[in-house]
Amino acid sequence: MSTAVVTGAAGFIGSHLTERLLAAGWRVTGLDCFDSFYDPAIKRRNLHACVSNDRFRLVEGDIRDPKAVSEACAGGVDVIVHLAARAGVRPSIEDPLLYQDVNVNGTCVMLEAARKFKVGRFVFASSSSVYGNNEKVPFSESDNVDNPISPYAASKKAGELLCHTYHHLFGININCLRFFTVYGARQRPDLAIHKFTRLIDSGKPIQMFGDGSMMRDHTYIDDILSGILAAMERCKGYRIYNLGESEPISLKDLIGAIEKAVAKRANIERLPLQPGDVDRTYADISRARAELGYQPKTSLAEGLAHFVKWYQSNK
Repeated sequence: MSTAVVTGAAGFIGSHLTERLLAAGWRVTGLDCFDSFYDPAIKRRNLHACVSNDRFRLVEGDIRDPKAVSEACAGGVDVIVHLAARAGVRPSIEDPLLYQDVNVNGTCVMLEAARKFKVGRFVFASSSSVYGNNEKVPFSESDNVDNPISPYAASKKAGELLCHTYHHLFGININCLRFFTVYGARQRPDLAIHKFTRLIDSGKPIQMFGDGSMMRDHTYIDDILSGILAAMERCKGYRIYNLGESEPISLKDLIGAIEKAVAKRANIERLPLQPGDVDRTYADISRARAELGYQPKTSLAEGLAHFVKWYQSNK
């Protein structure tokens, strides 16, 4: 029976991945500190279906704490999936030291545990934010990413570099996955699709930064999970993969699509662009297609319909 450690297991992506692994017969240890970035009760609800499974073990601890990490990794681990991070571009500008501490130091602690416990495979959750305001589209893994424009983005680039170092020195097989704006059931409440859906549904104004032309490549959770699972299975050497939908949409068109899904009109409050926000994200997924068999299947309209149905039943 294969064993995985999933950091950030109680979060949006982590809880879905944990459920998927348990359903496939894995033994899973989830490591999560239930921090207050958003309501910890939401995260505990995310794990509701997992905690009763006898193949799931929860370690409540911080990725910066070697003791907690060692507890999670004890007993033999086939693969670590490191999803835990301090998230968010704008909050990282307000508290860059915290983001460096959690995202860089925490990743180093996880990599040290992989070395110490002889874990052969390590999957690291990076971000499309590492591309900054890359002028070339779509974004390719071979593009230069030396110009991040937020502390969050810089911390994710640093995590990739640490992963490369540990692969080079200790032979750990590592896949770094650059996620492109993941959405779906349990999405963090501060992210655009969840926040806009909630505000439009309740008749409250939504804030649109800039003229609405900013573009994002939104990726449905089921497609991301397929990419993660393939990366876990095919983890060999050191590789970076984009996991996106490769179909960017403008902010104003996204708002229109949510209006259609919710069947209500948005009250839009227009505000200036915010520091740290990139102009666009657009994933070149040809490498992930060729090497992981990654093939996103969920259109934005279909994904939004699934999300709104979940939202309506959980509000």
